[in-house]
Amino acid sequence: MRAPAFWWQEPGLAARLLAPFAAVYGAVAARRLARPGASAGIPVVCVGNLTVGGAGKTPTALAVARLLIAAGERPVLLSRGYGGRLAGPVVVDPATHRARDTGDEPLLLARVAPTVVARDRVAGARMARERGNVVVMDDGFQNPSLAKNLSILVVDGRRGVGNRKVIPAGPLRAPLGPQLDRAQAVLVIGEPTGAGEVIGAAATRGLPVFRGRLAPDRDAVAALAGTRVLAYAGIGDPDKFFAMLDEAGFDVRMRRGFGDHHRYGASQASALLAEADRLGLIPLTTEKDLVRLRGDDGVRALAERSRAVPVTLVVDDEKAFADLVVAAVRGPMHQAT
Repeated sequence: MRAPAFWWQEPGLAARLLAPFAAVYGAVAARRLARPGASAGIPVVCVGNLTVGGAGKTPTALAVARLLIAAGERPVLLSRGYGGRLAGPVVVDPATHRARDTGDEPLLLARVAPTVVARDRVAGARMARERGNVVVMDDGFQNPSLAKNLSILVVDGRRGVGNRKVIPAGPLRAPLGPQLDRAQAVLVIGEPTGAGEVIGAAATRGLPVFRGRLAPDRDAVAALAGTRVLAYAGIGDPDKFFAMLDEAGFDVRMRRGFGDHHRYGASQASALLAEADRLGLIPLTTEKDLVRLRGDDGVRALAERSRAVPVTLVVDDEKAFADLVVAAVRGPMHQAT
């Protein structure tokens, strides 16, 4: 499902009516954040976000894994496997697993480093310890069960924290202050037009704030140069994907956005193909959407005809970011929280 539009606007009637429920949810979430977690036995780097969906956690987790590999470490990625049927812990095998098994994100993570799916994060970390020397968590910041050596909060620069309210009145997973108090760094992705409050609150706590952007794969851009496309996406913020395509120079003639982790049905896939055929467009989507489509016979035609645009995280101060991560893994900071 897609997040309510009022979450990203100045607080109005809907947010005010839901405020009592948000107060209860926020108090419980804040207390939960403060609980001590179990040790994984190896360092844990957690990539999380302040709000529900669409900030860029998975590209960030992949970037962290890549920089650790470049530093000579052996990272293992850990995911809850949202949308998959396997509770785990299980090691993801891209050759045999499908999105319906593990969720979409773990299939992307497993292309870079060994990946474990586990709803029980402690059990997942134990399995990861058998395969590497550092855990990189994609999400799980608000889950206190596992102690973390480094928590990086990813923020969408355009949307920030929306109306600054906690679920269900707004998009925050817990009150802003308690979340920042448990983090060691903030990464703002995209132009920070809506992230001023987060940047200021992080600065008052002495947290380093990094700037980054999601860059489309150059080969994918070059391969589709001069073609007209139908862009579709079922992610946390489809508009971010569409804006990236515009900035990269794609000739986008139609846009179709769906909710996060959207499962396409046969009739929906047929409708997208019919729209593309009517105007002579190439269906273009995200890597996450394409891995969900593959392995599903009901939408095979859409999967075979769609092209995906891989993205990578580019951090402005890449050296300082890498130094922070490596220091958390190797330094005397082996006391996780």
